Amino acid sequence: MFEIKSEIQKKIEKNVMRVEKPARYIGGELHSIKKDPEQVKMRVAFGFPDLYEIGMSNLGLQILYKVLNDIPDVQCERVYSPDVDFEGIMREEEIPLYTMETKTPVIDADIFAITVQYEMLATNVLNMIDLAGMEIFAKDRKESDPFVIMGGPCTYNPEPLAEVADAFSIGEGEEVWVEIMDKFREWKESGKEKIEFLKDLCEIDGMYVPSFYEFDYNEDGTIKEIRKTYDKAPDLIMKRIVQDLDSAPYPTEPVVPFISTVHDRAVVEIFRGCTRGCRFCQAGMIYRPVRERSKDKIKEIVKKQLEATGYEELSILSLSTGDYSQVEELVTELMQLCRESDVSMSLPSLRLDSFSFKVMDEIQGYKKSGLTFAPEAGTQRLRNIINKDISDEEIYSAARQAFELGWNSIKLYFMVGLPGETDEDLAGIAQIARNIVDIYKEQHGGKTGRLNVTVSVSNFVPKPHTPFQWFPQNTDAEFSRKHQFIKELIKPMKCVRLNYHDSATSYLEGVLARGDRRLNKAIAEALRLGCKFDGWGEHFDFQKWLQAFDNTGIDPEFYARRAWGYDEILPWDLIGTSVEKEFYLEENKKAAAGEITKDCREGCNACGVNKVFRC
Repeated sequence: MFEIKSEIQKKIEKNVMRVEKPARYIGGELHSIKKDPEQVKMRVAFGFPDLYEIGMSNLGLQILYKVLNDIPDVQCERVYSPDVDFEGIMREEEIPLYTMETKTPVIDADIFAITVQYEMLATNVLNMIDLAGMEIFAKDRKESDPFVIMGGPCTYNPEPLAEVADAFSIGEGEEVWVEIMDKFREWKESGKEKIEFLKDLCEIDGMYVPSFYEFDYNEDGTIKEIRKTYDKAPDLIMKRIVQDLDSAPYPTEPVVPFISTVHDRAVVEIFRGCTRGCRFCQAGMIYRPVRERSKDKIKEIVKKQLEATGYEELSILSLSTGDYSQVEELVTELMQLCRESDVSMSLPSLRLDSFSFKVMDEIQGYKKSGLTFAPEAGTQRLRNIINKDISDEEIYSAARQAFELGWNSIKLYFMVGLPGETDEDLAGIAQIARNIVDIYKEQHGGKTGRLNVTVSVSNFVPKPHTPFQWFPQNTDAEFSRKHQFIKELIKPMKCVRLNYHDSATSYLEGVLARGDRRLNKAIAEALRLGCKFDGWGEHFDFQKWLQAFDNTGIDPEFYARRAWGYDEILPWDLIGTSVEKEFYLEENKKAAAGEITKDCREGCNACGVNKVFRC
C-alpha cells in the first residue's frame, strides 16, 4: 500500500544531513498536499527527472499536481532525481526512490508519471525507474508495478523512450489526466490485467501506447512501415490542448520550496502558443494555437499567489510576452499591484519598443540588470531564411534607447549551423556587437566605460515538428571552426565577451531529438556505463555515450548529421500537432528561397491548426 514506511523514513533522516542541500529530499513544504489515506483510491507519483531546484521551478508540474490532487480520490506526490551524492547513499542503504509527501516507495504507486522536458534527461528518466526498483523496459515489468506514463515537450517524438514507457500523454495535461484517472478507476475496480488498461487508454484523445505499434526498417536504416498490433489504436495521436485558459485549473497556492530554486518567485502564465513562426523553433509550432488568459483572470491569479506564498518577485510567463493583445494595460496594472504588495516584477520577452523601455526603466530604476536581444542570425538574409522577424535597425534603435536610459549591459543570442548559413552571416554576428559598441561610444564621448556586451552562441539542433526537421546538423569540426571564426572577430573588442555551447552536447541532443525506437537500447546502455545528468557539464561524459552507441550497434550520425528525405517516414509521424506536414515542407521551401511568412496575427497562413482547434 501507499503508506508511510517508517524504516525508509528513518534511513532518510539518518543519512540526509550527509549530502549537499538536504532540503531537496525531506518534503513538508508549504502547500504540499497529504490526503487522508482512507479517502484515496488511486496514487500517482509524479516524477521530474532532474534536481529538485529545477523541478520545483517547472510550472507544468505545479499545474498537474493541482489537477490530480483536485480529484477527491487521487493522491499525487512529487518525485525528483536525487543528486549523485544522495543517490549513492540510497543505493548503499537500499533506500528506493520515494515520494516527497509521504516518503513512500514509487513502486507502491498506481502510476509513475514522468515529465520529459528536454532531450538530455533521457538517462535520468531510466535511472529514476531503476531507482524505484522496476525493470527499465516496459515488457519486463511485473503486473504489480505501476504504469509508467510520460508527457512533456520531448514526447512529441516519443520513440527514443517508447520501449520504456507504458504510455505517453501528448500535449497539454490539464484535461487528459482527469480522463486517465477515470479510466484507471474503472480498470482497477474491474480487476483486469494491465494490458486492458492500455487498451482503454487508446480511447482517450492524445494517448499513445507504443507497444501497440511496430516499426519495420529498410536496408538503409530508414523506416519502411509503421504497423498497428491493436486495431483500435489510433492511426494518428493528436495532441491535447486546453482551449479556454480562463477556466483551466491554475495553482494559486503552489508548493513553496525551503531552498532557493532556479525560478524562486510567483509565476503567472498569460498565454500559450506563438504566432511568429520561426522555422527552427519547436515550441512555436507544437504549442499552437495562441490562447490568452483574460487580464482580469491574470490579476486574480497574481493576487492569490502573492497572498499564499509570500514571494517577493512576480514573473510573467509566455513564449513572447510582448505579443499579448492587451500587454500595455496588463503590465501597467500588474506593476501597480506589485507596488501595493511591495513585490518586484520581471518581464521577459517584451518587445524592445518605447513602452517596454518605459516599463523596464520604471521597474529597474537605478539598478538596471542586463537587456537581452535575440537576433538569432547575423544578417538580414539569414534571418529571412529562419523567419526571425527582427531587423538590424530595430536592434540598434533598442540599443540607443537602452543606453540613453542608463543601461550598460546587453546580451545578444545567436545560433550557428543554421540552414543556408555562410561565413558572411557569422561575421555579421561580430558586426552587430561592434555596431552596438559604437552606438555606446557615440553617447559616451568615445569611451566604452562600463559597457558589457555578451554574445552567446548556441548550436542549431534540428527538431521534430519544425520546417527544419529534415536538415543535417553541423559536424563537431564545423561548429568548432565557426566558433573560432567568430572568436577571432570579437577578440579585439575588449568590452565584448563570447560564450558558445559545447558541440558534443548539441550533437547528442540532435541524436535524441530525431531518434527512433532503436535508440532505447543505446540510452539504457549509456545509463549502465554511468551516464546521467547529461545536461550538466560537470556530469556529461561524451566518450561513454559513444561507447554506448558502439556497444549497441547504433550509428548516431544517422540521426543527427544526414539530410533526411522529404518522402521519408519520420519516427514522429504518428504524433499530430495539428500543424500539417505539408506546411512544414512549404516553409522549408520558402526558407531556401529566403521568403518570409507573416505573423499569424496578420492573417492565417494555413498551417492546419484551424482544422482541428479554434484559432
